[in-house]
Amino acid sequence: MSASCQTRSVNETRRSDPLGQRDPFVLVHGACHGGWCWVRVARLLRAAGHEVFTPTLTGFGERAHLLTADVGPATLVQDVVAVLEHEELRDVVLVGHSFGALVALGVADRLPHRLRRLVLLDGVVVEPGEPAFSGLPFEAVEARTAAAKASSTGLAYPPPPAAAFGLSDPDDVAWVDRLLTPQPLRSYSEPFGLRAPLGNGLPISYVCCIDPPYPLIESAHAIVRREGWEWRELATAHDAMITAPDATAAELLRSGIDPLRDDLNIEHLYDGPHGRAQRRRDPR
Repeated sequence: MSASCQTRSVNETRRSDPLGQRDPFVLVHGACHGGWCWVRVARLLRAAGHEVFTPTLTGFGERAHLLTADVGPATLVQDVVAVLEHEELRDVVLVGHSFGALVALGVADRLPHRLRRLVLLDGVVVEPGEPAFSGLPFEAVEARTAAAKASSTGLAYPPPPAAAFGLSDPDDVAWVDRLLTPQPLRSYSEPFGLRAPLGNGLPISYVCCIDPPYPLIESAHAIVRREGWEWRELATAHDAMITAPDATAAELLRSGIDPLRDDLNIEHLYDGPHGRAQRRRDPR
């Protein structure tokens, strides 16, 4: 079969799938992580019949060696834009975890016609035109800036220990500590150029991890509520895709497909071997 026929077959399958339940997921990692962190959740989403893409942003993970002074917010947004365009994806459920939420919002400004919904998993959210640092306490900004300037390249600050992301299982801590990479300073110090309204009019679900809460993103919550985005909660730690992949996959399926549907037969995932989380709706 020719490449053009294969592409056409894939696209026809995407278009013909009933109820949009097979819409592709693109999962964007957070600070100091890489596409590797989604491996458990991606396996579950694929088992549910979805295509799943887990790009690693330039300067992170296995692409850490590509970090240069030219890598900034626009580079990271383009990384994901390129995946959507070259994989010819449409009706995408775009998920941004933590810092990756800003990347997802930047992609929504660029390619809203390729997206169906955004899901921000314990995400960083700032006002339009503001840098990621604007959402952090002053002390954290000072510490990260100083650490980057003291590094050998001056371009990135060292990753925190895995425990800072709420991990406690010894095997998970060892795994994540091995793979975390420095965070490019420009990704936090320069604006993503987000426009109002945030999300470019797309439907957005915000999934807040509450056990324990991650204090560095607390400022995002007021913006989320002001914007009127759907609010959901998971009783797990910040790195939910590692601490509770089953429950996280269930929440992404529910939030990404239709938050109001109750016929998705995914409740078992909340109690799976890696569940350790209970779903909660916003108490408002």
